[in-house]
Amino acid sequence: MNVGEREKSGKNCLVFFRNKKICDYDGISEITAGCASRGYYFNKVLCVAYDDSWEITFALSDALKNYENIVIYCPKAMENTIKGFVTAERGGEFGELNIYAAPDLTAFMLFSDCTNRLLIEDICAVLNKKYSANYERAYIKTIGAPNLLINDAISQIKSACADISVNATEKYGDCVIELVYNVNIPKTEFDKAMRAGVSVLNGYIYSLDENTLAEKLVQLLKLRRLKISVAESFTGGGIAKKLVDISGVSEVYVEGLNTYANESKIKRLGVNTETLRRYGAVSGQTAAEMAEGLLATGLCGVAVSTTGIAGPKSDNTKKPVGLVYIGVATADGTSVYEFNLKGSRNDITQTGINLALFAAFKKIK
Repeated sequence: MNVGEREKSGKNCLVFFRNKKICDYDGISEITAGCASRGYYFNKVLCVAYDDSWEITFALSDALKNYENIVIYCPKAMENTIKGFVTAERGGEFGELNIYAAPDLTAFMLFSDCTNRLLIEDICAVLNKKYSANYERAYIKTIGAPNLLINDAISQIKSACADISVNATEKYGDCVIELVYNVNIPKTEFDKAMRAGVSVLNGYIYSLDENTLAEKLVQLLKLRRLKISVAESFTGGGIAKKLVDISGVSEVYVEGLNTYANESKIKRLGVNTETLRRYGAVSGQTAAEMAEGLLATGLCGVAVSTTGIAGPKSDNTKKPVGLVYIGVATADGTSVYEFNLKGSRNDITQTGINLALFAAFKKIK
């Protein structure tokens, strides 16, 4: 975020009171990400053990003295103590939604151990009114894009329009680049920035809106009037689960087979015994025959297959952990993709699921 945007959104502080014996930071991640996606960033995050009275006093004093906007995240049991400290220092009272509003300070209180009536969008709405701001969001969503390319795209976006803030989050190969901008930015400048990011990442993009990868694939299948089937080995039904979670998928989804054993690949998909003997279950040849076996049923127009080694140990072929093959077969032919993935067993599996969905998306796009 550039200096101009930072001035418009004030100096902001998040004070997090926590049990020092429990390393749980999910709550503050949700708050910081939620605020960032609406154009507000924290200049400082203070994490304080709630059983240390001196640290509590120091953190609140620092926040009250140096920041215009404070979000306090604490257990419900601390509510009265913190409110009493703030009002004793500044006067006034917290409102019904646990919002403190004064000319030089706005404070919000969220509880870490119970349901909050005050929501992140409420906090940002108050700040929007305070700073006469109105932020919108746009997205560039990618699968498998290298970090260097992601960084280049972000640099190009900021070069094209310095008033756009960029948030990038990646999980299992799925990178979401979020562009946060004031609606007062000229549309020509925003469009230029968007084009700059898209041009860098073009081969990896699956969406420019809020829809997930699975949702975009289902939409495309409906548009192309195609049905899909999947045969999974190391992904263990994960692709099927992603698809059937989408409302209306019954229009395009035929079946999902979890063909883990070689015998299952042979009997259910028609994989050649010689292929397995010569190349192994984890091979491009096997991935291709798995997908082609599904396509041969005549029930689908797109068939996806996965085979790989998720770990933590390799199989008896001594192929490396993380070696993954994804096959996609259509009437136009079969494509096979090889990946060498890193991370835990879950990391490899979940990344493989996303790569398979994206491979199907690219094949029929």
